[in-house]
Amino acid sequence: MLEIIEVKTRKQRKEFVEYPLRIYKGNPYFVPPLYGDEMKLFTEKNIYSKTCKSVFYLAVENGKTVGRIQGIIQNQYNELNGKKQVRFTRFDCGNDKTVAKALFDAVENWAKENGMEEVVGPLGYSDLEREGLLIEGFDYLSTFEEQYNYDYYGGLVESCGYEKDVDWLEHRLYSVIEDNERLQNLFDRTMSKYNLHIAGQNMSKRAFIKKYGAGFFHCIDECYKDLYGVVPYTPEMQKQIVDQFMLFLSLKYLIVVCDENEEVVAVGLCIPGIGKALQKSGGKLTPACLVRLIKAVKRPESIDFGLVGIMPKYRKTGLSVFMLTILNEMFKDPNLKYMETNLNLETNTAICATWKHFEHIQHKRRRSYIKKL
Repeated sequence: MLEIIEVKTRKQRKEFVEYPLRIYKGNPYFVPPLYGDEMKLFTEKNIYSKTCKSVFYLAVENGKTVGRIQGIIQNQYNELNGKKQVRFTRFDCGNDKTVAKALFDAVENWAKENGMEEVVGPLGYSDLEREGLLIEGFDYLSTFEEQYNYDYYGGLVESCGYEKDVDWLEHRLYSVIEDNERLQNLFDRTMSKYNLHIAGQNMSKRAFIKKYGAGFFHCIDECYKDLYGVVPYTPEMQKQIVDQFMLFLSLKYLIVVCDENEEVVAVGLCIPGIGKALQKSGGKLTPACLVRLIKAVKRPESIDFGLVGIMPKYRKTGLSVFMLTILNEMFKDPNLKYMETNLNLETNTAICATWKHFEHIQHKRRRSYIKKL
């Protein structure tokens, strides 16, 4: 007998977090999230609990877990955009339409009980949560920032009445093919003309974040505010994000451009590819995992793009070349094999066109679905 159980107890929470670790065990492309961060979702340590309402469900058949799903009411997003929307995320199950329908029925009923009018997803609490269902690129290693899923997931979601809302494209970059000297000269002229500089050189990581952290997030808010599913970062969200990424953050891959008043005008954040380091431990920070993480951060074989933005008033100044210049410098690392762009909206033609400056492939596609209730 199939049952849908709302997660309440510690045992159920543990089961919710560990279920995907079992169904993807041995899969060479799956990268788990940090186990500790997932367990915090159920506690007050998850700062999104202050602005969002969540529900977690397990599908259980004959005493065995056969699926899971989470529903989120992102009040901040709904209020800013005039929506009555529930997000689904952390959906996993076997290739069974009955189980999938039961899980989505539970989220949809919860949505209706809360006066919501549509369900979208996969989307997390914010743009820095894992989002989008993988529909192309199943034979490529997932990045730490994004979720892997089996190829049958799309069919399950669509069988429950969901339709495409938007797609993201992902690219793998191998090298810059532009004239390096020309790029550097253009960058230098732009920096000089507008009296800009690269900030925080020779600072410690914590001192850098203390001085430029607020400006960094303000820049990202301004650059991303009109993008799909994005919410502005509250001070609490900023702190949680910094805490989560502090272990993997390297100032070598965090670039901030400031004006003469030390106001942040452009940012670029990349993260060393740590996916392989997390696979063996299931996302748990064991001593062996920490050794692998330190090695991956110091000598990464790949780099994942995080957040890149230029304040609107500087977008037509030529400053956009700064990203190409910085990435070109990173490619000089002999250990580096490739870079992952992570998600770019397919409608964001400007950013997608940027990758023409690189030897690259478009290797993954992700989708957010929608269903009107």
